[in-house]
Amino acid sequence: MKKKVYIISHSHWDREWYMAYEQHHMRLVTLMDDLLELFETDPDFNSFHLDGQTIILDDYLQVRPEKRDAVQKAIDAGKLRIGPFYILQDDFLTSSESNVRNMLIGMQDSKKWGTPVMLGYFPDTFGNMGQTPQMMKQANLQAAAFGRGVKPIGFDNQVLADDNYTSQYSEMNWLGPDGTDIFGLLFANWYSNGNEIPAEETAARAFWDQKLADAEKFASTNHLLMMNGVDHQPVQKDVAKAIKLANKLYPDYEFIHSNFTDYLAAVQNDLPADLGTVNGELTSQETDGWFTLANTASARVYLKQWNTRVSRQLENVTEPLAAMAYEVSGSYPFDELDYAWKTLMQNHPHDSICGCSVDEVHREMMPRFEKANEVGKYLADEALEQLTAAIDTSKFPADSFPFVVFNTAGTPKSGVATVDIEVSRVTFAELYPADGYDKLAAEDAKSYSVIDQNGNVVPAVISEEQIRFDYDLPKDRFRIPYMEKYVTVTIDIAAIKGYAWDSFALVVGQTKELTNSLVAKHGRILENDFLKAEIETDGSLSLTNKQTGKTLTNLLVFEDVGDIANEYIFKQPKGDHAILSTFFPHQVEVIEDNSLVAKVRLTHEMEIPKAAEDLLDLEQRKVVDFRFRQAGRSKETIAYPVVTEITLNKNSKMLEFATTVNNQAKDHRLRVLFPTTLDVPTHEADSIYETVIRPNQVSKHWENPTNPQHQHAFVNLHDEDFGLTVSNYGLNEYEIISDTVALTLLRCVGELGDWGYFPTPEAQCLGEHTFNYGIEIHGGKDTRFDSYKRAHNAQVPLSIKQTKVHSGKLAASDAFVEIKSEKFEPTALKRRKDDQALILRGYNLSSKQDTLLLKKDNQVPLKTLNLLEEPLKDYENTLQPYEIRTVEF
Repeated sequence: MKKKVYIISHSHWDREWYMAYEQHHMRLVTLMDDLLELFETDPDFNSFHLDGQTIILDDYLQVRPEKRDAVQKAIDAGKLRIGPFYILQDDFLTSSESNVRNMLIGMQDSKKWGTPVMLGYFPDTFGNMGQTPQMMKQANLQAAAFGRGVKPIGFDNQVLADDNYTSQYSEMNWLGPDGTDIFGLLFANWYSNGNEIPAEETAARAFWDQKLADAEKFASTNHLLMMNGVDHQPVQKDVAKAIKLANKLYPDYEFIHSNFTDYLAAVQNDLPADLGTVNGELTSQETDGWFTLANTASARVYLKQWNTRVSRQLENVTEPLAAMAYEVSGSYPFDELDYAWKTLMQNHPHDSICGCSVDEVHREMMPRFEKANEVGKYLADEALEQLTAAIDTSKFPADSFPFVVFNTAGTPKSGVATVDIEVSRVTFAELYPADGYDKLAAEDAKSYSVIDQNGNVVPAVISEEQIRFDYDLPKDRFRIPYMEKYVTVTIDIAAIKGYAWDSFALVVGQTKELTNSLVAKHGRILENDFLKAEIETDGSLSLTNKQTGKTLTNLLVFEDVGDIANEYIFKQPKGDHAILSTFFPHQVEVIEDNSLVAKVRLTHEMEIPKAAEDLLDLEQRKVVDFRFRQAGRSKETIAYPVVTEITLNKNSKMLEFATTVNNQAKDHRLRVLFPTTLDVPTHEADSIYETVIRPNQVSKHWENPTNPQHQHAFVNLHDEDFGLTVSNYGLNEYEIISDTVALTLLRCVGELGDWGYFPTPEAQCLGEHTFNYGIEIHGGKDTRFDSYKRAHNAQVPLSIKQTKVHSGKLAASDAFVEIKSEKFEPTALKRRKDDQALILRGYNLSSKQDTLLLKKDNQVPLKTLNLLEEPLKDYENTLQPYEIRTVEF
């Protein structure tokens, strides 16, 4: 029986990378023009795989709108193979919901054109998430193809001379943590192993002798895959001629121009009994460790912070509010949200969100983040207006100023809420602005207090009255500018349920004085009922969990080292030693202290080298492999103050930090260290729909002195007795070093890296940066899940809206959806596009079975859906380990 060689034409299309977006875009137009012409002129050209992302069609038609019919014809004829995703994302640095929306929107767009290629396509993601099997199955995809994370492939796209393979074949079973398995296809010789096939006999023999041997080395069947293309590759127009020549030269093989649909059907029908299985995350942990590319999690940290901000806005604020408001407005902003999601996801390709492109690329990302965020804020304000207008505030005094606090996180939230409350105004129509200002200023100053819906005084900090300009934009008439008198109100929120709201009112009257202090020893001690933090004489921090009595010391130590590598990879110079904040003087200043909030400013007066030695510039221009560079750090040093605001709220179990630096140093990395005293073999981190368990030690093949890892909201070390959860906001890189959690705050480098020399001066991240993170000591290991939930909802701000005294159909305090579960973490509350049904999605934080009880007013039977929000099975209260659950109300 002949071996069959399936040649699939494609071009891996990074929308932006080593050139600006429009440079790649114009080349895409040329590629598509060539393809449409080739489809008409060469009947032997089977098809072209459009890289698994539908955004290519949008990008092309933006320039060639008149080609829509030609594109549709090519898709209908099976010549152009599209989908199933919207973009090719980096799955570790984009949120769980972003990964789902990429599939959901990609499938919707694909089906508008025709039939998507039913293959989870991850050719160049920098490692692959452990929940891929479950996510693919829940999107009706039975197979995934990928290029990284499993031996034998290396960063240089060559077969490694090592027989310690994760899988003995390029085909394998891939088993997720929940037990779901799919067919996994590794591009073992990269997705370019059939690129530029010669159509001349001598060259063809040399080409195929090598390529066939490489493919057969790992293939488990007689079906061999040849990927005819690579990054931004123009289509090979004579591929049909080259295939005819190959069939002539190699009679023992059958060469065909094919597609993934036909290839997958053939290879899966012929798999051997000894096919191997890979489990969970695929992150190249059995390689030498240099090219896992995990350090992209710390390249251009500002991108990650912005991505977190916009993700939280759309997923956890705008959509839940809009889903709630639908019940009073009857409308939901589907189109506007799709626009916002697509705009955000245009920043999610791996070379974009990973921060490993040229400066022009990342400059263009910022307006996308800002645009998506502004759409989200606008839609959230619209929903808040609709909701507060329908909430019954009639119990409050007629002359009071009601406001409503919404918790749009899916889990209970405690803390403080701060809002500006307008107490009077003078419109421009009434008085000239300056006169309006003077009129408000001349009024007698009033004192205020805050009450709940039952008239009870609520602990609050209320500012003095202030005056400013503001305006309203009514729906039915021209704008209304005015001068506004307002006060800033901070109130204590002891506990508010997930997806719930509570109403309060500002009333004229003496403010209840808050005399208790959360600060002692001139700012060196912060303490509430749950924890005590003390700044030690060397500027480090000690933290005590008062419920368990456990104390950890030497926390909050800042570490700075040199970095002579690139946007992809960190490399400390030879002989370089860490510079620690405890080497330098520090100052402590009390910023705020009352019964609700303690805030202390801790300034470490560090001094660090200004940059790397001049030798680094030469080594970069000569394209010296970063592993073999000899440059050290400059002998010239600069002052480097590290300013940290430490915040403790009255009812919080978490100590919060906001660290600010004005970075004027180059070629370095700044981290903050949290030693735990824990001697344990594994740790847990927040990943895509998974609290992933990772080993603390590297494999025997590992050569990299460091072991960087990805995270989203938290990382945790624990044993049976206690643990430490380190939470963060947009700080996606950490490392476990013995018993210590090292959280990367900033990494500054001057080149892209990879296959040439691409200077990236803006990757040095010069200027001011603020980093937000927190720590919590929890008790035994079973209590860690509450700290995980707090880490998640710490990223979701309370939404607050002032309203008037009025009646309404909604109660003054209520939960929109009630969720009872110890380990269920909600990720979405939204509406389904087809029928406006209410959709809740989340996952089991643990490896243990849990119970999920859901309740809503006027509840109809619940339905369990897949990730495309299609019916899956009857609803049941049992939540399986690591299960991703989507529910229709």
